[in-house]
Amino acid sequence: TNIGSILASVNPYKPIPGLYSVDAIDLYRQHRLGELPPHIFATANECYCCLWKRHDSQCVLISGESGAGKTESTKLLLKFLSAMSQTSLGVPMSEKSTHVEEAILES
Repeated sequence: TNIGSILASVNPYKPIPGLYSVDAIDLYRQHRLGELPPHIFATANECYCCLWKRHDSQCVLISGESGAGKTESTKLLLKFLSAMSQTSLGVPMSEKSTHVEEAILES
């Protein structure tokens, strides 16, 4: 659920098909925070929009107990931001290279 710009989420401890797909990235990049159901991509999109449109620095705090999914949440945020940065360069969503994403995630 969203509480303003705060996303409270629960680790389902199992994959949910399509939840973090390229189609989900494309959907959430086209909408503002609160227009679609709560999702980590909605939070990432809000950060991206504030960074580039308002020129405001951004910080994302990911908190939780051991096993809560903090590392996976970080990977998902970086996946979304990587896709958005490639979109801003004019690369079609279907031709996205994951080189930037892979380099960041491996670090």
